[in-house]
Amino acid sequence: MTIIPLHSYATGRWIGPAGNISTLRSAVTGEAVAEIGGGGLDYAGMAEHARRTGGPALRAMTFHQRAAMLKALAQYLNERRDPLYELSYETGATKADSMIDIDGGIGTLFVYASKGKRELPDDTIYVDGALEQLSRGGNFLGQHVATSLQGVAVHINAFNFPVWGMLEKLAPTLLAGVPAIVKPASATAWLTEAAFRMMIESGLLPEGAVQLIAGPTGDLLDRLGWQDVVSFTGSAATAGMLRANPHLIRNSVRFIAEQDSLNASILGPDASPGTPEFDAFVKEVHREMTAKAGQKCTAMRRLIVPAAHRDAVIEAVADRLAKTVIGNPRDEATRMGALASLAQRDDVREKVEAIAREARLVHGDPRKVDVSAADAEKGAFISPLLFACDDPDSAEGIHAVEAFGPVSTVMGYRDIAHAAALANRGGGSLVASVFTRDPAVARQVVEVAGAFHGRLYFANRDTGKEATGHGSPLPHMVHGGPGRAGGGEEMGGIRGVMHYMQRTAIQASPDLMTGITGGWVAGAKTLEKDRHPFRMRFPDLEIGHTLWTKSRQVTLEDIEHFAEFTGDTFYAHMDEEAAKANPLFPGRVAHGYLILSFAAGLFVDPAPGPVLANYGLDNLRFMKPVSPGDSLKVRLTAKTKTRRNDEYGEVRWDVAVVNQDGEQVAGYELLTMNAM
Repeated sequence: MTIIPLHSYATGRWIGPAGNISTLRSAVTGEAVAEIGGGGLDYAGMAEHARRTGGPALRAMTFHQRAAMLKALAQYLNERRDPLYELSYETGATKADSMIDIDGGIGTLFVYASKGKRELPDDTIYVDGALEQLSRGGNFLGQHVATSLQGVAVHINAFNFPVWGMLEKLAPTLLAGVPAIVKPASATAWLTEAAFRMMIESGLLPEGAVQLIAGPTGDLLDRLGWQDVVSFTGSAATAGMLRANPHLIRNSVRFIAEQDSLNASILGPDASPGTPEFDAFVKEVHREMTAKAGQKCTAMRRLIVPAAHRDAVIEAVADRLAKTVIGNPRDEATRMGALASLAQRDDVREKVEAIAREARLVHGDPRKVDVSAADAEKGAFISPLLFACDDPDSAEGIHAVEAFGPVSTVMGYRDIAHAAALANRGGGSLVASVFTRDPAVARQVVEVAGAFHGRLYFANRDTGKEATGHGSPLPHMVHGGPGRAGGGEEMGGIRGVMHYMQRTAIQASPDLMTGITGGWVAGAKTLEKDRHPFRMRFPDLEIGHTLWTKSRQVTLEDIEHFAEFTGDTFYAHMDEEAAKANPLFPGRVAHGYLILSFAAGLFVDPAPGPVLANYGLDNLRFMKPVSPGDSLKVRLTAKTKTRRNDEYGEVRWDVAVVNQDGEQVAGYELLTMNAM
């Protein structure tokens, strides 16, 4: 095997290993795979290169342009996965494990690209939440916005997911417009470096947007300031050391951690042997223990089951584990590969000794493993280890010690409150799962245990094959957790992007607020022109372009005809006496949807033109009843514009329907697609 010299990528150039060079070895054969050494890096120069070159280039792009960049990058990596799979085998991962890592990372890029296009504006400023009216007259408004931090994000990643761990941090960071310096764990850094090299070769990222450290971080953390972010994944001990860095504390550097987690899985009291829930639980336990050889921050460590079913669970799980083929991950028959290194195997064995003081080993042997098509002595192989704890209430270690490998402990509970209390003994986790079909059980677990876990995963026969599993963090949802899990919330859709942005409260007049946010707000100046706004193509339409329509009177005959035609004969529209008895109405009133229909009839320009389709409305409110004899007219104002493709863009219109006294009776936002 050719030994790979791992290069750092700093200030736009590749720098080979120097200084104290270490040899990285295959988790399967023990042979040398790569050499790593961090000498020769200018860490201060890297930070400044990110801030002065990468940051401005990213911030000059809109969210949509950054999203398109992520999508193109995902497509580029997706077409070049095979070499990454080959390198991944040497980390001890099977093909299925590698797909979780490599395909999962690429998939995360795709998800963030999609969410960026759909949920963020084609702008550099993100409007966060609703407008606040801060004065009675409406001339003083408040709005929260978010803008890109003008620093650098330092990503310190774990060894177990060399590709996904990098990409799941990069996706929200780059979408936020912040450059990143990636520091992978050395044990599997050859796979990270290969994926990173592809990213640079793609030419899709601006210069300075990403840099790579193959080796130690040197004095990089001492070069960070209050516009910078540190995002860490790894052990609680290392996280604590980094958090305590005096420079980070003194400069209020944002610190995001995802660390040790003694995740729990609860078998519901209704999930007795023979039920689909029981079978799904056993299958999921086996998968979580053997996927990535149990080296997952989300793996099931504590199995909390009804005391009456504990022996049945142990028997069923042990039976599946006994049939698991352990060996060379290149062998198609292998279902569980090796741990990432011999050092990792030694660490698991040490932690297992602590667990064994409070629990009985009911399957496996930490010192002996039956390996297929591989050398058990040279590779970092270990048997899946299942423990049983007879007294989980008195035990301490099983709720505090995480053996980061294929190790789980079964314990019994009396009732669901007891089960939730045991799950909470972990001191905060990334995820806890519950296998139940009883809504009352699910509700109780959320009430009692929700504050202790970053994610609660409920599984039963109804979720079936559509569910992604206990151990699968999804980019749409928060990945993180309280307490010993680190307190961070990586990913989580746009929530993850906000870690790399600054939320600012804006207080201003309607005109200034419109200029700042790029969206027209009530009270701001309008552009009233002779040309109907529906006759204007997307690029030519200006924000604030407004049309006031003529008036139309609503008659009793209109109301009765609408009721008969639609079938909506609600008493408020048809019975004068009953309507007057209602405290909300003065008598018979027009249907809300009649008001909408009349409004459309007033502002729609019927001839073919740039408006291709009306595809919905948002925030509909009826403010005041409309009685027979009232007259209605409409103010239609272009509120925001979002380019969708080369053929059309979305226009959001502010629609106000007013009566003859100038009082607003209805309001909503109309969405149209307008041609380019």
